[in-house]
Order: sequence, then C-alpha cells, then structure tokens
Amino acid sequence: MIEKKQHISPMLILVAITASLGGLLSGFDMGVISGALLYINETWQLSSLSQGWLVSSAIVGSVIGAAANGFLADIYGRKKIIIATALIFIIGSLMCAYATTINWLIFSRIIIGIAVGMISFVAPIYLSELAPEKIRGQLVSLYQLALTAGILLSYMVNRIFALAEYNWRWMLGAGALPAIILLIGILFLHDTPRWLISKNRIDEARSVFNKIYPQKDVEQHINEIKETLASSTNQEKIKLQKWMFMPIFVGVGLMFVQICTGINTIIYYTPTIFNLAGFADNISALYATIGIGVVNFLMTFVAIAYIDRFGRKPLLYIGLTGMLLSLFTLSASFAMGESGKWIAVASVVVYIASFAMSLGPICWIMVSEIMPLKIRGFAMSAATVANFAFNFIVVLSFLPMIEIWGKSTSFAIFGFITILSLLFVYFFVPETKGISLEKIEENWHKGISPRKF
Repeated sequence: MIEKKQHISPMLILVAITASLGGLLSGFDMGVISGALLYINETWQLSSLSQGWLVSSAIVGSVIGAAANGFLADIYGRKKIIIATALIFIIGSLMCAYATTINWLIFSRIIIGIAVGMISFVAPIYLSELAPEKIRGQLVSLYQLALTAGILLSYMVNRIFALAEYNWRWMLGAGALPAIILLIGILFLHDTPRWLISKNRIDEARSVFNKIYPQKDVEQHINEIKETLASSTNQEKIKLQKWMFMPIFVGVGLMFVQICTGINTIIYYTPTIFNLAGFADNISALYATIGIGVVNFLMTFVAIAYIDRFGRKPLLYIGLTGMLLSLFTLSASFAMGESGKWIAVASVVVYIASFAMSLGPICWIMVSEIMPLKIRGFAMSAATVANFAFNFIVVLSFLPMIEIWGKSTSFAIFGFITILSLLFVYFFVPETKGISLEKIEENWHKGISPRKF
C-alpha cells in the first residue's frame, strides 16, 4: 500500500527523463560502431586487431573520462559535468563524421569515449541522489532503459544509412542529435541536494527537495545527510578507513561481472557474430541486429517493473543463470557449423534478454547505491574506470580470441566466467531494496556482512 501512495512530482519525472538521456548517448556509441564497422572496412582494409583497436578506442577515452570525472563531479557538481559531457559528445560525433584517416577516426572515437566515461559515472549518481528510496531502483533503471534505447536507435540508424553514400559517416555523426537534446534539457535542471549540502549550500538544497519531494519532511532529510557528512572530518581521512574498501571492492566486482560475462562482445560485434554464424550479407546481419536491439530494450522493462518489488539479487540470479545457459548453447551452436546458425541466433536472444533484465540496469543501480556519500564521486569513478578497463580488454581481445581459440571455445570461456560471477553475487553482493543510502552506508561502517543487509 505504501508503494502505491508514493508521490512522484512532475519535477522528479523531468529530472529522470533528462538525466536518462545520458544512457541514450552511451548506448548509441556502443551500438553504432557495430554496423559502421562493416562499411569502415570497405574504406580502409583493417586486420582483426586493427578493428579491435577502432572499436575499443572509445573505451580508452571512457577510462580517461571516468578517472577524471570522480574528483570533478565532487568539486563542480553533477549538473556541470553532464553539460560538459553533452558538449564533448557533440564535438566527437562531428569529428567522426569528417574523419579522413583511420587515425583521425580513432582519435575522434577517443573523444566520444571521454564523454561516455563521464556520463556513465555521473548520470546514475545524479538519479540515485535525487530518487526516493522506495522507487530509487526504478528511476535509476531508466538510465539503463535509455542505454538500450540508444543501442536500438543506433542499430536502426545503421540500417537507414547502410546503402547511403558516406554511410558510416552518417551513422557516427548522428550521435550529435541526442547529445544536443541532453544539453538543452540539463540546462533547466538543478544539481542534487546531497551535493549542495556537501558544499554547505543548504537553502538551495532545501529548494530542490521541496520541488522534488513536496510531501516529504525536508528538514529531516537534510539533517540525515548532514549527519552522514559529519561522520568524517575530511575526505582524505575517509579514504584511509578500512570499512571503505568493502563497498569499493563490491562495486568493482559488479563491474567485472557485468562486462567479463561477455555482453559487449555481443553489443559491439553483433553483425560480425551473425556473419560468423552463417548470415552471408551485411543487410541480413543488420536486420538480425535490430531484432536483438528490440529484445534488449523491451526486457529492460522487466527490471524496471520488478527491481523494487523482488529486489536486486533475485533478478541477478535469474539473469546470470539465463546468460550461463545461453553462452554454452551458443558455444555448441558454433561447433555445429552452418546447421547451428539459428540456434546461435536464439542463444544470443536469450543472452541479451537475461542481461537486460538483470546485470544491465542492476549493476549500475547498486554501484550508485552502495558507495559512501563523502567519497561517492571518487568511488563511483573507480568502479566506472574498472568497468571500462574490463570493457577494453574484452572488446580488444575478442576477435583475436576467435582467431586463436575458435568461436566455440571463446564463448565457452565467457560461460565459465559467468559461473564465477554467480558465486561472487551470492557471497559478496548485498541486497539494497528499500534501504536508504544513509542506512546502506551505516551497514558498511558497522562491518555488517553483505549477505545480512
């Protein structure tokens, strides 16, 4: 009954939609290169390693953006970083569209990656710090929903421009449009009350709280945040406290689970995988890719619908189990040769569906929830850097893995990593459903086992 009476203000809806556009940018960048790569290879003949560098160059930029962003977001606030992100993404997209050499294109992808690293860090923080705990999971899930929408949009853009002159240039340059929309939207929004209070801008924080939580005891909420901030005298001291290592370890571990179970081999190389499975022409592979994008988008609604009802860990167990089964089935389908191509397609569909309703949104939600407030910017930045570092290794090594070990063995390796991921979730990941950010931090401080949250 309480959840049904949860009041959601129009301002909170506007904040959620606008901030979630950051996910759209990340998803668009992830998906658009998969189709563009087919046609970039017609402009410049690239080896498998060169293709890996082109795809992963954006991830190099993402590591840079995420690493610098933690301190910047704590100093300048969440809103200013989102504005900077949109501007950088616009510049990078236009640079990609006008690239005249492969090195120029790779450099332009690094620029876009910087923006992706920044927004992947700051958007979930922005949403989690503004969302009421009762619906925090749902609101932060909007970021992942927008990310899947960005992937689907990029797949559709790839198909639209596939037969056009300068096809891959149009594909990559189209990313400037959603970045412009994000830039316009964020200019009309406020920074988060938690950050404002950390800078002693109490009146501004009170004003934001009144707009977003009109029916809540604002003064009590402000006092809770003040008490959390006062638990340590300075940021340097908090970083040295032992209790901080566990939430950071769990956050980095969740990033490992999300990436090293193979998701971005599917997202970045979907058309390539379908070509390997037996789909001979690029257009057929692009159509199949759009279908995968639709599944990815729709299944994210499952996470949004049930994450605050069932909790984070039950969905993680279900999703990881589905991914585990589909990875080994995909491995077997490649061993079957041409006759297994439709089994490969079905396996990829199940894999994407399982990921979209679990690891996709939940890892980012939980990382934004479990980090202590005083160093949330730094800790989230560390987790985001880890995410993109794992991403870089997986994406760069995927095509060489296929050449060295073969398709079947490569996906079986991801299956074994998924087994380890299930064990990590069971032993180390806490359930955060319905718990305030302040209570989560208190549990870490007291040394409570993650399994007993």
